[in-house]
Amino acid sequence: MFAGMQGWHLLIVLAVILLLFGAAKLPALAKSMGQSARVFKGEMKAMKEEDASRAESAPAEPTTVKDSGTDPETPPRA
Repeated sequence: MFAGMQGWHLLIVLAVILLLFGAAKLPALAKSMGQSARVFKGEMKAMKEEDASRAESAPAEPTTVKDSGTDPETPPRA
């Protein structure tokens, strides 16, 4: 994520963030970002568990669509 950045680059980025948000708002900003990351991880875990339960209850045989070679919108010829 920070490929090619050196220590002084990070210090400049932190200084800019401090100037933009102020020292008083940084703890609240960090807390809200942490909560957002926690919610995101929880949702991802729930999605993985849901996919796993679907895979276990899904039929073992694959479903394939057979192509009859005709267009479904045109009526069959007599």
